[in-house]
Amino acid sequence: MTETIPAERPRLLPPPTPGPRALRERLAGLVRRRADAARWERPAFLGLLLVTGVLYVVNLGVNGWANAFYSAAVQAGSQSWEAFFYGSSDAANAITVDKPPAFLWVIGISVRLFGLNSWSILVPQALMGVASVAVLYWIVRRRFSAGAALVAGAVLATTPVATLMFRYDNPDALLVLLTVGAIALTLRGIESGRMRWVVWAGVLVGLGFLTKQLQAFLVLPPLVGVYLVASPRPVLRRVGHLLAAAFAVVVSAGWWVAIVELVPASARPYVGGSQTNSFLELTFGYNGLGRVTGDETGSVVPGGTTGAGSWGSTGLTRLFGSEFGTQVTWLLPTALVLLVVALVAVGVRRRRDPRLATVLVLGGSLLVTGLVFSFMGGIFHPYYTVALAPYVAGLVGIGAGLLWQRRAVLAWRIVTAGVVALSGGWSFALLSQASSWQPWIRWVVLVATIVGAVFVLLPPRGRGRSGATVAAVLVAALLGPTAFSVQTTTVGHTGALPTAGPSVQTSGSGGGRGGAPGGQGGPGGQGGPGGQAGQARPGGQGAPGQATNGRGVGPAAGGGGGGGGMNLLGGSTEVSDQVVAALTTDADAFTWAAATVGSNSAATYQLATGDPVMAIGGYNGTDPAPTLAAFRALVAAGEIHWFIGGAQSGAGSSSGSDAAEQIAEWVAAHFEATTVDGVTMYDLTTTS
Repeated sequence: MTETIPAERPRLLPPPTPGPRALRERLAGLVRRRADAARWERPAFLGLLLVTGVLYVVNLGVNGWANAFYSAAVQAGSQSWEAFFYGSSDAANAITVDKPPAFLWVIGISVRLFGLNSWSILVPQALMGVASVAVLYWIVRRRFSAGAALVAGAVLATTPVATLMFRYDNPDALLVLLTVGAIALTLRGIESGRMRWVVWAGVLVGLGFLTKQLQAFLVLPPLVGVYLVASPRPVLRRVGHLLAAAFAVVVSAGWWVAIVELVPASARPYVGGSQTNSFLELTFGYNGLGRVTGDETGSVVPGGTTGAGSWGSTGLTRLFGSEFGTQVTWLLPTALVLLVVALVAVGVRRRRDPRLATVLVLGGSLLVTGLVFSFMGGIFHPYYTVALAPYVAGLVGIGAGLLWQRRAVLAWRIVTAGVVALSGGWSFALLSQASSWQPWIRWVVLVATIVGAVFVLLPPRGRGRSGATVAAVLVAALLGPTAFSVQTTTVGHTGALPTAGPSVQTSGSGGGRGGAPGGQGGPGGQGGPGGQAGQARPGGQGAPGQATNGRGVGPAAGGGGGGGGMNLLGGSTEVSDQVVAALTTDADAFTWAAATVGSNSAATYQLATGDPVMAIGGYNGTDPAPTLAAFRALVAAGEIHWFIGGAQSGAGSSSGSDAAEQIAEWVAAHFEATTVDGVTMYDLTTTS
């Protein structure tokens, strides 16, 4: 009997490891995916990223601690993993910041790797800016020309408020990156019809919620609507994909929220910004619907639903006002016109055209976010408008590319000339608001606008004229915002309410940009009309003031509890060596080296000493954390060494808690005041 020998099974070998040449080709493919990609495209793209990086990184240290409120939280997270996880203001975990901590995690990792300094805090923000430009380039380039993608990236990079925020430690930098990432993934899902892309987009939106809560959800209506319209899958399959993406949003955002809500309040820090120690209340109240309605419990300055409230006039023209216009609207009118141009050029009836999907998602995001910003009656600062920058930039790049491709047709050339005139004319108007700063720039813009509009009207003829036309149009459109962006990098920005570019004339309707940066505040923190944070006078004659509606907002530092206090809304004073020496003496024997009202005040002393400083009342001094009874118990237990006077609670002008005022009064009544280099301090270990 013949023995049957089984055939040898084929051996499954792993794919060969790509060599250096293959890796280079794959990397090149990230830029040159289209068959019509020119040789100059990849160097131009890399050059764009390089210039963006230089703009965002050069002179970065001039901002110092930038927003000390968040820098102090990063410092706390570098000392305590619990503070890192919750986003606590201090390493002893008394209270958290008034935002979820995802952006603090990114910065905190950098600080743990490279130590606590201005660069380790701000460089991650700059890298997020470069990444945002790269992702937007990819979004546009995937379905449009390389020129359109380069213009989009350049517009985003040179938008003044983007330059400001990508050099600052606020949460907006990470939110912009996550938002453009979610758009890119959704468009990829529309092209491929695969669910995994929209699920990953949902993950990024969820992480955006852990960065700045409900603002991250403003991009959801455009994403959902465009996917339902443009996906090649059957309707039920599309709905199923979106439900899976919604689940991804809930999971990626909800895991941290569930932990905070389920952990007993006694085992975690107080949720800053809430009145009931609840992150859900913070989400739907102070940081949620309250921002829209103006009914924000705990806000220092009340809002309003219509007309001119404490945070400026609402309405369709709000974003074009002087306090917001020079931040982001240089090309906003152009983007709105080019949205219509792109819809006409691409064709609104071509439902499955990926180009239409790109235009719709960028245009929808611009309209939804812009309308919410225009009509929200609660807290609204000029730097919030950075959320609009990638949408404006993308539409400008796409629209400009489509017009350039159709320049052989007279009707399209007329439209192009109108767009150039609109761009340059609005830039000239914005530059005129800062007429005392580099006045020659606006006249260069005006001349370039006229030349560019005339050139685009002429029939295309030769590379020489085309190059001159492009140069004139770019100067007309980008010189103004680029100049404001460069100026932003040359001066320091600190505090909670930074603005980009030089001072501009305002109508005094709110927002506070009229005064010169760092203008002097009067006694009690009174700023000049529309002025920015003023400096406290030596000897404690007034805390820094942030002007709103032409009046200083902040603690009056005169009288009992006197000087050296901090403005609850931002700005900072220097902490003298004498004060630092007093606070650090025997600090290791106490849980908190000191306590003071308001997070900005506490942050300044904490960053100066490196020791935990309790922020009584949280950011605005209006949270019931701690209560008077809890504070007295901590003092009795020897947990707090000093109480620093001078910063008053904002509860008198809001519906928040007055616990901070009660604590300040109790301390003044039971402990002896000591003046250290103009700062009033109370030693809580000795009674009067």
